[in-house]
Amino acid sequence: MIHLYLACLFTFSNAVFAYHIGTPIKTNERPIIGVLAQEVYDPPPHRNSYIAASYVKFLESAGARVVPLMINKSDDEYRRLFKSINGVLFPGGGVSLESSGYSKAAGIFYRLALEANSNGDYFPVWGTCLGFELLTLLTSGKLLLSHTNTSGIALPLNFTDGKAIDSRLFKDFPEDLMKSLETEPLTENSHQWSLTTENFTKSETLKKFYRVLSTNTDGQNEFVSTMEAYDFPIYATQWHPEKNAFEWTRPYIPHTPSAIKTTFYMAYFFVNEARKSFHSFPSTEEEENALIYNYKPEYTGPQSAFEQIYFFD
Repeated sequence: MIHLYLACLFTFSNAVFAYHIGTPIKTNERPIIGVLAQEVYDPPPHRNSYIAASYVKFLESAGARVVPLMINKSDDEYRRLFKSINGVLFPGGGVSLESSGYSKAAGIFYRLALEANSNGDYFPVWGTCLGFELLTLLTSGKLLLSHTNTSGIALPLNFTDGKAIDSRLFKDFPEDLMKSLETEPLTENSHQWSLTTENFTKSETLKKFYRVLSTNTDGQNEFVSTMEAYDFPIYATQWHPEKNAFEWTRPYIPHTPSAIKTTFYMAYFFVNEARKSFHSFPSTEEEENALIYNYKPEYTGPQSAFEQIYFFD
């Protein structure tokens, strides 16, 4: 896209200063994003929680590092981590939206993000699948989901007229990729519950908070598939952008060139949102000890929906 002005970039002390019409914009060149763990069903020893490695690769592919956010920690621990990371991702999964350690921790980070952003401290939030569903609950205070036949299917996106192309999320996507997203089954869905457009429309709270960017249907029920908050850097997809490039165990996951581009453009967008945050760890030692590099993913492809998983005690 050709702009009517030129942006000159100058690198200094791990930050980039972009001058747009004389206004300096500082960005964080070393973003760190927290990915929330969740419970393992009927866990074996030393495998009480997990993060699918595809979420880590998704963020790393766009230039971020990752910190695993463990479940069942104290509020003070979560607040400390919040001040140290530059964004948070709530991944998909299969735990309770109301009583799990995942939901409790997500609620704390969500409220901290609202407070920070309201005070001018930029902090982005992303929810995928279960994370999408949890954000609807955290925002509205109600469970508004309906059962849909969407477990294991790739779909094109039905973009909302006039909203998707002007959204923060999609506005810089290439025109050919937007066309592919609209006409090809590039978005993998693995959910049994969805927010129908009817229920979204009935919720004044959700309507005021979120802009719907795309919808989908299972043939009977139309549901919201992509949305972003109007006034906060909060984004959610009911579908899985990370799977196209990094998961291979299911035949319905798309791996076409356009599907792979979708993965990376989504990751690139969210990591760039995290670059606007300037939280940092108190010391290099604390940062290094918190990073996902301290853990080894296990190859689980033959018996799992995930190629690799990080397990935690």
